Amino acid sequence: MTAQPSSDADRQLGRRGEATRQRFLSAIAELLEEGTYRELTVADVARRAGTSPATFYQYFATAEDAVLSLAGATVDVSGPELASLIEVRDWTDAHGWDASLSVVDAFIALWEHHRSILRVIDLATDEGDQRFRDVRTRLLGAPAEAFVVVLRNRPDRQVVDPLAEAGVLVSMLAHVSAHIEGLQSWGADRDELRRSMARVVFLTLTGQSPPGD
Repeated sequence: MTAQPSSDADRQLGRRGEATRQRFLSAIAELLEEGTYRELTVADVARRAGTSPATFYQYFATAEDAVLSLAGATVDVSGPELASLIEVRDWTDAHGWDASLSVVDAFIALWEHHRSILRVIDLATDEGDQRFRDVRTRLLGAPAEAFVVVLRNRPDRQVVDPLAEAGVLVSMLAHVSAHIEGLQSWGADRDELRRSMARVVFLTLTGQSPPGD
């Protein structure tokens, strides 16, 4: 069932109100690190935030509504940051390799810093929740569009479908970043995973063989 925001949640928050709202979002982020999305309750969130369920309901309709707000806030910052990093880098010649490593590092760092909420986004998306699917699209759509711009300006002009290439590229980066710990436990070396991702980025965006290959 789709959660409907409370009337108070739609109002313009003052400084104090925004601080309280952020306390709830921070509490949710902490609780998601400790347990699952399905276990989250309003009482738990209010207790962690040091306030009451009644106060919680002044800002959110349900715990799920608050989780969705946290997901949106995370994505609306992180997506444009990834896109900006791609757009400002020099992708020509040797500079492209450094740029590839920087983009890979940014994706890995994003998943390390926000693993709990990004895991919820993936889970809810896989379960068919359109609201979380839209959030995931915003997250990956921003860097994908930046990749499209780079691909369309590739010197050799050999890219058949920039949208397809960008979609595959951003999906690879997101998936490997999300599962890098599991791949390490499987035996893969972290630095080699990073370099393998960078080689795919470099080859796709420049059409050239990565340094050392």
